Amino acid sequence: MQVSKIWGTAAAVVVGFICFAFSISAQESYKARLSALPADAKTRPDLAGTGTVTATVAGAKLTLNGTFEGLKTNATMVELRDGGMAGVRGPALGTLTITKAMKGTITGSMDLTGTQMEHLKKGGLYVQIYTEKPADGTLWGWLIK
Repeated sequence: MQVSKIWGTAAAVVVGFICFAFSISAQESYKARLSALPADAKTRPDLAGTGTVTATVAGAKLTLNGTFEGLKTNATMVELRDGGMAGVRGPALGTLTITKAMKGTITGSMDLTGTQMEHLKKGGLYVQIYTEKPADGTLWGWLIK
């Protein structure tokens, strides 16, 4: 009786390690370098700053973490957006959490649909930071492998 309990416990531990190892190997990683949006004569003086974002996908969940610095005015919002393919602007998928300052962090996660996952794999999802000035976006970067 005692031997079967030991073997049962050992089997459960092995299965747990296998599941853990599979979940780690099933994760995909992406990164984005944040830089200024295209400028015109009106917005050029206000566009400054840089940043980086890393993202991991586990199942359908995308988790993002990043930093930014060098903004001329405080960050007000950050969105994950879907352009369908790299370099194309698109609609917001949702907002992330951002430090409301000229330097700080970005965090957040969201579940992606199958189509959004395909767009991510093609480089079509991007992060866009908004600031007090210009209010229509300051930094952006596409998530790539």
